[in-house]
Amino acid sequence: MHSFEPRLRRSRFVDLTPLRQSPAFARLWAGGAISGIGGQMTIVAVGLHIYSITQSTFAVSLVGVFALVPMIVFGLYGGVLADTFDRRVVALVSAIVAWVSTATLAALAWLQVDTVWPFYVLATVVSVAATVIGATRSSIVPRLLPPELLPAASALNGISMGAMITVGPALAGVLVATAGIQWTYTVDVVLFVAAFVGIFSLPKIIPEGTTGRAGISAVLDGVEFLKGAPNVRMSFIVDIVAMTFGQPRVLFPAVGAVLIGGGAITVGILTASAAAGALLCSLLSGRLGHVRWQGRAVQRAIVVYGACIAAFGAVLLVASIGSASPGVHSITESFGDANGVALVLAALFLAGSGAADNVSAIFRTTILQSAVPDVMRGRIQGVFTVVVAGGPRLGDAYIGVLATVAAVWFPPLLGGIVIMVLVTILVRASAGFRGYDAQNPLP
Repeated sequence: MHSFEPRLRRSRFVDLTPLRQSPAFARLWAGGAISGIGGQMTIVAVGLHIYSITQSTFAVSLVGVFALVPMIVFGLYGGVLADTFDRRVVALVSAIVAWVSTATLAALAWLQVDTVWPFYVLATVVSVAATVIGATRSSIVPRLLPPELLPAASALNGISMGAMITVGPALAGVLVATAGIQWTYTVDVVLFVAAFVGIFSLPKIIPEGTTGRAGISAVLDGVEFLKGAPNVRMSFIVDIVAMTFGQPRVLFPAVGAVLIGGGAITVGILTASAAAGALLCSLLSGRLGHVRWQGRAVQRAIVVYGACIAAFGAVLLVASIGSASPGVHSITESFGDANGVALVLAALFLAGSGAADNVSAIFRTTILQSAVPDVMRGRIQGVFTVVVAGGPRLGDAYIGVLATVAAVWFPPLLGGIVIMVLVTILVRASAGFRGYDAQNPLP
């Protein structure tokens, strides 16, 4: 196990050394970023498509709910595959499945199918494939870079994720409002080709110390390892809390149609705002590479995240006073009808949440990649990916139900407060995580 040695850098800007030192990492990073823009476009398009058919926020939330269990199952088993077989092949097969499913979504949209269930099924398949790709890709990175460059690599991934969620949703909002949902799906099909380029260029990557087992016993080995890894486990728990109570994305169609106005363009702006904050944070991440007490950094970042989500809910509460009465509204209404002040404030608080979440993600990823041995990395990364992707699905259910029985503004306001209180209690009760030392990475 390599120890983490922080690299002394004076610059506040992101460290580009991983891109220069490893061309394979650079191609994988660029391919993931370009294809990810299209993937985020499809996420927004599916939500808008289902909302346009049903006029129901709860129906939109079901996209995440239906995908949750399959994502957990295949996320865990995908990690086993990444610890058993050539990780390049596992990533490639998963990418093919995701691409075919996205192409089918585009075909259904062009055929003007207005039955909801095929979109739920295909969105679930895309989510499952993306979960396996994410687990495999992240377990590949430590094989391409030395340990001291892993924080910088995580920051670069924050930039790519910020670009994905900034450009993708904004472009989706404009395309849906102007060209139509069909073209939004189609653009994703084209952009996904970049993912294949990044994966094809990888060398063969066989896990170190693999037993060759890919059954349930391998999954149980990963679970057993996690039981004895309190720091990694706590990084998962605090992220589940943040993502369950602080992901208001399923509210955006209703916010754009009812509270703030502006339709699909408002949805794109709100979705992109958090990513814009993450992107700016990553660009200024140079100093994060030598933060030593990373557990404390995770706690503080998530508390700030919760505060921003609560503030977003407060903006919606104020905007709801005197807003139009709820009813049937169109996602394609004029952007000129939007409440500009409320939109700016909501976007700023969401940008703050994105920056805080990015700081948390950089350190949580570094903890996992530094403290977990390679033979277990795929399985634990699979759990990590399930947490990162599955937490928001739990949040979709929480937000959808509470918004239906109460009000659109209530879930983020309550959820932000819950995050701040609960994460503070959890970390204070875990001395090991609070004192996690990057120079002595213990799982």
